Amino acid sequence: MTMIADPALPHSTDDSAWTRGRVGLWLIGARGSVGTTVAVGLHALATEIAPPTGCATAGDAFGWVPLPRFADLVLGGHDVSTVTLAERAAQLADSGMIPPRYVAAVHDELKRDDAEIRPGYDPTRHAGAQIDVVRRLAADIVSFRERHALGRVVVIDVSSTEPLPADRGEYSDPALLAAALADPRKAVLPPSAVAALAAIESGSAYACFTPSAGMGLPVLRDLAERAGIPYAGQDGKTGETLLRTVLGPMFTARGMRVLSWAGTNLLGGGDGATLADPEAVRSKLASKTRGLKSLVGEHVVTPLHIDNVPDLGDIKTAWDHVHAEGFLSSRITLQTTWSAYDSMLAAPLVLDLARLLALASATGQAGPIAELGFFFKDPWGSDVHDFAQQSTELHEWARSSATVL
Repeated sequence: MTMIADPALPHSTDDSAWTRGRVGLWLIGARGSVGTTVAVGLHALATEIAPPTGCATAGDAFGWVPLPRFADLVLGGHDVSTVTLAERAAQLADSGMIPPRYVAAVHDELKRDDAEIRPGYDPTRHAGAQIDVVRRLAADIVSFRERHALGRVVVIDVSSTEPLPADRGEYSDPALLAAALADPRKAVLPPSAVAALAAIESGSAYACFTPSAGMGLPVLRDLAERAGIPYAGQDGKTGETLLRTVLGPMFTARGMRVLSWAGTNLLGGGDGATLADPEAVRSKLASKTRGLKSLVGEHVVTPLHIDNVPDLGDIKTAWDHVHAEGFLSSRITLQTTWSAYDSMLAAPLVLDLARLLALASATGQAGPIAELGFFFKDPWGSDVHDFAQQSTELHEWARSSATVL
């Protein structure tokens, strides 16, 4: 990560004021449950009909850090779905997830946002070279930025989880990748990586809120750093893993030896259906387990499975059973249950990331913003998983970045 001042931008006389113009928030998967919840929440916060509960950046620790106001964020995005934001929001209200009064209050804003959503990349419907898709998606983002006179755009992937692609030479060699992208007979990149490359081509900051490949491919990360783009990921930390990164360090700090940490996730909705695919769920299971082992030791037994229960809809329930060894080999058992609408946990974090990556972009930072690992299960650029340490590092980074503006 590098940090330099942006010489083209004036310095603020108010330490807490954002003076860098409006910021585009471009969502990959904009019409999904998370994207729709982000849209409803953003307008509810911007018009102050709802408090920013769940937004870390609305807390006192960020009180004097110059961040875009919620009203400074302009929504757009890509999606393969044709269901409108207003229709999806109504569905989420009917399910009990979003209070209907908020959906009704921001109906006009959702219609305006929907007009800014462009067709995403569906590999089953595209017959040409992937480079043509990348250029089309990048042009959509550039047009959005120019049309709204935005100071910068932050692209955040909140689309459905993909199966992880098998490694190949193109993922480490820019020349091989360029040749493959130009060949209409090849589809070398998964959709999430096509979207990430479009973010790079458009000069936009980027975050991957899913466990999909995205910008995790080495060649894309190298291209992003060369282009001077800040990015963060991977896989948003919203519930069960959040608890694990809080509780795991407790056991270690008190000298207890965790022997096993088993988990079961029950969920429905689109995520439940997607993660019922054994290949798609593989990346999710890996990201949820990797941080736990780093906190309590590689020896720990970590059985974990995710079950699709359609009638649960967007409610996710996670059960954990922890077995540890204490003084004189005594047995310690901890059981936890976490139940929440996962999209309602994710949406405020997406807004936080948009604000913080806008700050990173405005201060000339490039490459992985390790301190944003606070938001992720499998943070890029950092081996830190302890939530308390992540919190400290994030706050210090925000304060340091604020001094550059």
